[in-house]
Amino acid sequence: MTVIEYVQGDATAPRGKGVRIIAHVCNDLGGWGKGFVLALSRRWPEPEAAFRRWHRERARNDFGLGAAQFVQVEPYVWVANLVGQRGIRTGRSSGVPVRYEAIDAALGLLADRAAELGASVHMPRIGCGLAGGKWSRVEPLIAERLTARGIPVTVYDFEA
Repeated sequence: MTVIEYVQGDATAPRGKGVRIIAHVCNDLGGWGKGFVLALSRRWPEPEAAFRRWHRERARNDFGLGAAQFVQVEPYVWVANLVGQRGIRTGRSSGVPVRYEAIDAALGLLADRAAELGASVHMPRIGCGLAGGKWSRVEPLIAERLTARGIPVTVYDFEA
């Protein structure tokens, strides 16, 4: 079984050769404006535009918790918009937006696409920033869905 590799660096600059998929968690409101998505948008406009279109046209597509959208941004780089967050955190009393079951389902779709493309997967600690999740709950999902299938995963801790 492959293990998750942890590195210091920027997940928008995935290391290695071959096809690489940058995965991150999005909310189910169609919002794109805080957190890791800002770094993605500074680098490529396509993931945000595709995500907003996907949400806008949700009555006619698969947008929703547990869904995944794949956007090619360079010849060997893709971005995976994974819907794993219910709403956004507005106040401390409403609980955290992360939905582990949705992240798990979206990771299954990511694994299928990564296998199809022969890709490695690169990500920040998904679901643990603005979504409020715990890495101790997310990491086993990544191990089960991705590394158990032999898909290389690199997790980036951003250098401040």
